[in-house]
Amino acid sequence: MIDVQGSGSGSGSDERLRRIEVVTDAALSQLDVKDLLEELLDRVREVLGVETAEILLLDVHAQQFVTTARKGLGKDVRPGARLPAGLGIAGRIAQEKQAVILDDVTADQDDQVLSNQQARSLLGVPMFAGGEVIGVLLVGCVRPHQFTGADVQLLQLAADRASLATRTQASGLDRTAALALQRSLLPTHLPQTPGVDMAARYVPGHDAGVGGDWYDVFTLPSGWLGVVIGDVSGHGLSAAVVMGRLRSALRAYALVCDDPASALTLLDRKIHHFETGSLATVLYAMISPDRTTIQVALAGHLPPILAAPGRPAETLTLPVDLPLGVGARQPARRYTEVAFPAGAVLVCYTDGLIERRGETIDVGMERLRVAIEPARAETVCARVMTTLAAEQTNDDIALLAIHGAERL
Repeated sequence: MIDVQGSGSGSGSDERLRRIEVVTDAALSQLDVKDLLEELLDRVREVLGVETAEILLLDVHAQQFVTTARKGLGKDVRPGARLPAGLGIAGRIAQEKQAVILDDVTADQDDQVLSNQQARSLLGVPMFAGGEVIGVLLVGCVRPHQFTGADVQLLQLAADRASLATRTQASGLDRTAALALQRSLLPTHLPQTPGVDMAARYVPGHDAGVGGDWYDVFTLPSGWLGVVIGDVSGHGLSAAVVMGRLRSALRAYALVCDDPASALTLLDRKIHHFETGSLATVLYAMISPDRTTIQVALAGHLPPILAAPGRPAETLTLPVDLPLGVGARQPARRYTEVAFPAGAVLVCYTDGLIERRGETIDVGMERLRVAIEPARAETVCARVMTTLAAEQTNDDIALLAIHGAERL
């Protein structure tokens, strides 16, 4: 925290307060990130009396600093210019995670940063996110200058403001990218398949905006119909990326496996080898070409509900194996074959539809079961969403209904 009282006169304290207000002004929040950073650098130059200021953000994967905003001298260095992360004053700041002052910069000390600005004195502070350095904020003078502790504190305050703005922007970009990815992977239209009609719903949780839930339906060369619903742990872009990879892999395994348990076994191996640390629950079902039977395998996923004409809907009693990604050695995965009567509807879902804070999951499953009656798939989905989704918390919801046609 900056000591705004100081030990000098009242006018000195007033000046320090003014300097702090310059970089904490709420009006900055009304600007977009690019304009905010540029305005912030202009204000820093003014209150510190320096000729140049710049923000370098760290590209972790490339191990380079990227020039994101720059004000003052050195216009020949374009935005987006990259510097090796381990060199220069910026590299030192990132390594030490604290401010660095160079009162008299020599050419060899600063050959990687600000060299085009003929800076004689430099001050730089780290930008943090989650305790890790995400960039540096640097200021420089063309004449020798002695920066004070108050200068360091003020620049760190500005760096914190810049860090918050860039994190907010990155979060927004992540959400946009994740939504685009997820929408590209979820079927725009379910396939037109003889013997069944289908409908689905996907609702992202309002907090994360997107997650790892997905559903999929595909026809196999053998005539069997593959039905998938799954939930990758986590939220945001990382969960959506893993979800996309699992969806594609399961489609590939479905082409070479004769039963759903074998396909999930291969998918589990894929997660352990290529997606270490990821967890997912998956229901994979195969509906026979004549649409009279269903083979179902559950990897930690909630059991589907089957509603047949003339009897109440039932939550299918099926063996539930461990989720994917849990434990390298597992018992053989299992599948169960159940009858799919004419006119029946099979409903698959993710936990966001039924889980509620303060109640057991059995209560939610029973609420869903009661809401399902044999009908066309679109009618079933509409009724379920009206009954249950209105109570949604902030988890994603995926819902898939498969209705078997009446057989003559």
